[in-house]
Amino acid sequence: MKKYIPNTITLLNLLSGCMAIYCAFRPLQYFGGTPGYMYAFYFILLAAAADFCDGLCARLLGTYSDLGKQLDSLSDLVSFGVAPAMLLMNLFEAGGAPRWICMLCLAIPVAGALRLGRFNIDNSQATIFRGLPIPAAALFCIGLAAMTAEGRGVNLYAAAGCVIAISLLMVAPVNMYSLKFKSLAPKDNILRYLLVVIAVVCISVWHWQGLFYLVAYYAVSAFAADLARTFRA
Repeated sequence: MKKYIPNTITLLNLLSGCMAIYCAFRPLQYFGGTPGYMYAFYFILLAAAADFCDGLCARLLGTYSDLGKQLDSLSDLVSFGVAPAMLLMNLFEAGGAPRWICMLCLAIPVAGALRLGRFNIDNSQATIFRGLPIPAAALFCIGLAAMTAEGRGVNLYAAAGCVIAISLLMVAPVNMYSLKFKSLAPKDNILRYLLVVIAVVCISVWHWQGLFYLVAYYAVSAFAADLARTFRA
């Protein structure tokens, strides 16, 4: 029965993404004193936790399978592509954004599908990512959604630019360092340890909005590291 455990966790990822979509269409409706967009945040984070655990579980149990790989990508597309896009679309609409800005959010799942499709057929992405990982894009969208929903004076046209940027980053031919620690040696993980510190600072200071700055930092630092590797080569 152990071979079914990772796939069950993956399906929990998918189910969480579906619940996030449900809440995304009721972003300003309160459920037990909490607005719908906050529940969408929680479900996307639950999906991210399941996405991490299914891979870890498959490694520990030695139950890798082609079915699991496909289920993982399909679930990720729903939870980290469709759900964040629907959340932003509905929040932008509630904020009075033009219809074209709302529709622009559909670029996120489209770019995410391309990103996941390439990942599935590219065996070179074991130690690096090519393009921004779709879970990171979802965290960026949560930060942007929090800014929009909590009245941080977000310019809707600037927000539309952010949506375009994050979509392009997912399919950009830029190598980004993996977040997996192969060892605890500081010299091998300087960027990763620094990212952990930045994450703690961003979330402590800006809470949900800190995810926006965290992913922006990751993208910039990964691009700089890739540029440095190119010059050294």
